Amino acid sequence: MEKSSGQKLILITQEPDGIAWITINRPKSLNSLTKSMIVDLARIFKSLDADDSVRVIIITGSGRSFCSGVDLTAAEDVFKGDVKDMETDPVAQMEWCRKPIIGAIDGFAVTAGFEISLACDLLVASKDAKFLDTHARFGIFPSWGLSQKLSRVIGPNRAREVSLTAMPINAEQAERWGLVNYVVDRSELLNKARQIAEAIIKNNHDMVLRYKAVINDGFKQELTRALALEKERAFEYYDGMSKDHFKKMQKFIAGRSSSKTSSKL
Repeated sequence: MEKSSGQKLILITQEPDGIAWITINRPKSLNSLTKSMIVDLARIFKSLDADDSVRVIIITGSGRSFCSGVDLTAAEDVFKGDVKDMETDPVAQMEWCRKPIIGAIDGFAVTAGFEISLACDLLVASKDAKFLDTHARFGIFPSWGLSQKLSRVIGPNRAREVSLTAMPINAEQAERWGLVNYVVDRSELLNKARQIAEAIIKNNHDMVLRYKAVINDGFKQELTRALALEKERAFEYYDGMSKDHFKKMQKFIAGRSSSKTSSKL
């Protein structure tokens, strides 16, 4: 790991291959979020998005929890502040982030932690992971997307049950319902997240950014409009393609063919 910076409660590590790690680091409180931590998370995502050396972001938690939600002892500070300020909203900054975001979830992802998970592009969970929505239990109105995103991922009937009963979703259910991409042993969690990040980094970075954007933007539309959006962006991209682009493509294909041939010798 080449350069490392961070604060006491939110740690950031950037690796030379383009992977940036964000660790919520308040393990004694199960990584519950204070107002300052929320603001820091938003700032960090915005900063990493603007950093050209960053290709993929992985967010995880220290200890036995990913994030247990907002620290309810500081709830008034969080919910009575300027909640409309998107600059200090970490989920808004995650949604605007062009880089792929991988969530590595161990232990509890509760309410705000659940919403941060849903803002990731890919999720890897340990077998000990549990997703829980406690908005209805504590009388807190969701504002980071849980009421809308969860139903789009697992279906409205399941989402209503999860949110209205505060029923936890264990790792096995989360994988079966399509909420997470992989479930692994706790000891393999970060390795699996890294493997996915490395697979992404091997691809064309510009196309990764464009592909993420068209998937996420299209998902918010009905299908006819989403298909039209894909064509619009494809035509725009094709118009900008140069002869050099095609030469690089041919060189890449030739390199792969040569590698396959040599491996057979």
